[in-house]
Amino acid sequence: MKTNSYNKLKIINDPVYGFINIPSELHFDIIQHPYFQRLRRIKQLGLSNYVYPGATHTRFDHVLGAMHLMNSAVFELRKKGHKITDEERMASLTAILLHDIGHGPYSHTLEGTLMKNVTHEEMSLLFMEKLNEEFNGKISMGIEIFNNTYSKKFLHKLVSSQLDTDRLDYLKRDSFFTGVTEGGIGTDRIIKMLNVVDDELVIEEKGIYSAEQFLVARRIMYWQVYLHKTVIAAEEMLRRVIKRAKKEFHKNGVFASPALSYFFDRDFNGINEIKDKSLMPYTIEAYTKLDDSDIIVSLKEWMNHSDKILSELSKRLINRNLFHVDFSNKPFDENTIIKLKEKASVKYKIPINDADYFVFSDRIKNKAYNIGKDNQITVLMKNGKTADIAEASDLSNIIALSQTVEKYYLCYPKNIV
Repeated sequence: MKTNSYNKLKIINDPVYGFINIPSELHFDIIQHPYFQRLRRIKQLGLSNYVYPGATHTRFDHVLGAMHLMNSAVFELRKKGHKITDEERMASLTAILLHDIGHGPYSHTLEGTLMKNVTHEEMSLLFMEKLNEEFNGKISMGIEIFNNTYSKKFLHKLVSSQLDTDRLDYLKRDSFFTGVTEGGIGTDRIIKMLNVVDDELVIEEKGIYSAEQFLVARRIMYWQVYLHKTVIAAEEMLRRVIKRAKKEFHKNGVFASPALSYFFDRDFNGINEIKDKSLMPYTIEAYTKLDDSDIIVSLKEWMNHSDKILSELSKRLINRNLFHVDFSNKPFDENTIIKLKEKASVKYKIPINDADYFVFSDRIKNKAYNIGKDNQITVLMKNGKTADIAEASDLSNIIALSQTVEKYYLCYPKNIV
């Protein structure tokens, strides 16, 4: 029996914002689609719940929240006299609703691991195009907004910029679920202060303190959550166990779900290989069946694998026996790394060439704000002029936040020291 229109205009109770309205039948049908429902099974913050137990929310939660903020932003801009048609509003909601649909298992953690040189944005666009075929072109304008090819550029900025509805939601949501209150931001205040000047998204001068707090909160969340040293260790270990499992898959065989086996069996390198017409239907089918559960089930099986490296890494991840992490402002001494690898080789009775599964060093870098004309946060001053927030702010911190902070890390098992 066909669902009537009224029954599709559901209300969702979100722990962050309260009630979220599904705006149309089309959006209800998109949300109900298997491609979209898969996002329920992909954690927003990868393995951050190893540090913050509450961080088990999903990409599904996040995109619904971002859609809610987009709806609020469009409402505020309309109130200020900016013409946004109902079709443009719906397309903007579609663009933000689907912006993360291409994420793979554990979100950013395994991006580039199962498929080299393929971003989740590229996969999102691929899924949008597939859905557009199914929905008879009704997503076309949403795709244009997502791609920044639509005439009203400020609509794209609401989807992707340094002050977009994506970032507004994930900072507020991630702060809520991790309990890191310093990352909390005033989304309502920021949205009410948004405006448009010459097709550019701006924030009014009276909202500058909220925007400043947003940037500071972003910096805190990166170093305290997203780049927390224990999270780094867990996610690097997961990347290495997938790398080892793929190697063993071709050598001696490993347990893997059909979806995971599909990507173990092939070496995709770049989005063009994903779009290969002879393989794409099978690739899409496998990818849409791949989620966090495939990885967890596999890890539990690999705990008992005959390969020592695969077994040890899997046991450590399942039981949260993670590697120790040292941070430094400069690269670690190469001799120190070599000595640790030698100890790991002896401890686990593995060739020295395989010791980099257990001992590894790299660097992380981040800056909370990128100064640049094309993607700056623009402030609309009371005199009608506009300025980069770094110039308009009376906080010297904003300039500091635009500087790249670089840290080096060294991971190794405690029991080899």
